[in-house]
Amino acid sequence: MNTAIERDTNIDANEIVESSTRHLSRKFAGIYDEAYIRPIVVESYKSFASAKIQTFVAVFTTRFADDRLRALAKIDGKIRNTMPSVLFVCVHNAGRSQMAAGWVRHLAQDRVEVYSGGSDPGREVNGAAIEAMNEVGIDISNEFPKPFVTEIVQAADAVITMGCGDTCPIFPGKRYEDWALEDPAGLGVEAVRPIRDEIRRRVVELLNDLGIETK
Repeated sequence: MNTAIERDTNIDANEIVESSTRHLSRKFAGIYDEAYIRPIVVESYKSFASAKIQTFVAVFTTRFADDRLRALAKIDGKIRNTMPSVLFVCVHNAGRSQMAAGWVRHLAQDRVEVYSGGSDPGREVNGAAIEAMNEVGIDISNEFPKPFVTEIVQAADAVITMGCGDTCPIFPGKRYEDWALEDPAGLGVEAVRPIRDEIRRRVVELLNDLGIETK
């Protein structure tokens, strides 16, 4: 992994990387040291170079690097996590996978670890998807499109793809499903509502299969 920001990157980038590295080094003390964490933070930062809202890049960077480090710690046997984990993958990580992750967080109430990612991440979460989820009391406006990474695929118990299954690496012993759902990109909220509701139905089935009861 490249461990440095390019020379022509402004100083704010280095400040973001150093601040995030310090924060995560405290959080993962005794598990990973700064030398291990920093290149993951750098890669995570670079994932948001084209993010539409640059104000939140520092937050996005830390959250994504945190997800990756937790996944790596699980793979390496450095943390014990008895909760099931689910990864939702679509093309842009801006609509379907974000709505699915939102439903899991809402319905499972911290009983499932949930990740999402895209094979070609967009610059922002779909506005109609945000509005449709707000209608059912779920706020996904603070989420952000990000790539899926191998360590999170490997750490997940269930991997749900939505139109990009061929790009997702396959690891033995995991549950893989492909949900054929219309892409909400370019659609208004009226057209997104049925997609939202179908995702809820499938998420409930998935959670029940994982032994998580929902209301």
